[in-house]
Amino acid sequence: MDMQQLWYNALDAWGTLDQHPALHAALGLAVLLVISLVLGRVVRFLVLQGTRLLARQQALKWLDDLRHDKVFHRLAQTTPSLVVQFGLKLVPELSDTAQHFLGNLALAFTLLFLTLALSCLLDALLDIYARTEHARTRSIKGYVQLAKMALLVFGAIVIVATLIDRSPLLLLSGLGAMSAVILLVYKDTLLSFVASVQLTSNDMLRVGDWIEMPQVGADGDVVDITLHTVKVQNFDKTIVSIPTWRLMSESFRNWRGMQQSGGRRIKRSLSLDASSVRFLTPEEEQRLGQVRLLGDYLALKRQELHSWNQAQGASAELSANRRRLTNVGTFRAFALAYLRDHPDVQQNMTCMVRQMQTSAQGVPLEIYCFTRTTVWAEYERIQGDIFDYLLAVLPEFDLSLYQQPSGSDLRAGLFSARATEVERAQAAEPLEA
Repeated sequence: MDMQQLWYNALDAWGTLDQHPALHAALGLAVLLVISLVLGRVVRFLVLQGTRLLARQQALKWLDDLRHDKVFHRLAQTTPSLVVQFGLKLVPELSDTAQHFLGNLALAFTLLFLTLALSCLLDALLDIYARTEHARTRSIKGYVQLAKMALLVFGAIVIVATLIDRSPLLLLSGLGAMSAVILLVYKDTLLSFVASVQLTSNDMLRVGDWIEMPQVGADGDVVDITLHTVKVQNFDKTIVSIPTWRLMSESFRNWRGMQQSGGRRIKRSLSLDASSVRFLTPEEEQRLGQVRLLGDYLALKRQELHSWNQAQGASAELSANRRRLTNVGTFRAFALAYLRDHPDVQQNMTCMVRQMQTSAQGVPLEIYCFTRTTVWAEYERIQGDIFDYLLAVLPEFDLSLYQQPSGSDLRAGLFSARATEVERAQAAEPLEA
């Protein structure tokens, strides 16, 4: 009896709603909102679970990227607004004005989540592209960011036009009048976009390249290329963010060519003391001729000089008219032969030992060659080994390295001079007596 009475009371209450249209419409809207939210939850669960099951197939692994970037989540969020859009006609006692306003509001939410879904789709496509071989040489992150920016601006215009019930073309025409202001506000964006297009199209910069830009403190590997900035991780693990447009307006050094060539250049000089340069004696020629790397060179050189001196006749008896071997020239030939025999020196690239312009710091002898590796630590080891050996072998040619006098050298010289004066004074005393 009580349940029957409650049922009659409910029917009476529902009948009284006809006398209150606003309350009737509000109740209908509340029911529609609850149904839309429930359906939204159900659709999101079904879509996410269905795509998760499909992504288990190897051919559909790309669905994981779409799920990770919430593409399906954003698409499922359009369900409540779509249900409201099509369900407004079923709400009783709802005026045409309210139905039109709420319909535009629901449509704006639908457009909002569709715009966000497309933005997430661009992120997912970027993730898929990042796993391809082309991503190592060409970065499209700047283009994706520009596309997202254009998408969000266009979506915002359409959403605002929907809310105010006006044509989007009207807002776009208003933006045309504000083009000067837009160009001023987005100046850096436009400059960065043009620079990004030029960098990518000319293949001037890639992720992973070692670049050097001293004016901004950058010396390391490129870790990220975006529309506005290029991030460089220096070798001390600090991060430098460079505006993209600066890479086009200013110069920078890219070491990619060195890394791709398979060899890294050694270009360093030995400054020899000019006072140690002299002709070789016959005994020294004989001794150095027993060196493995110099045997063939000295034999050919002696034969060449002997033939030339014989051609000069009696005038060759004068020392100034006769060609002879020098210790610095022989050392230069030895250093070149040593580089050509070194297992870590790239032999199919330029390799030479040249004498530079003599200066107040001595006679520079430059070592110019390329290592077989571009790994930094290995390169430094090879370079150190080469110069360690060449420095140690200099005395064999009676050559010495130039070194500017230090404080200890000056003190030693003064002490030696004083000692000499004392010896002279002591030697002169008996004569005076």
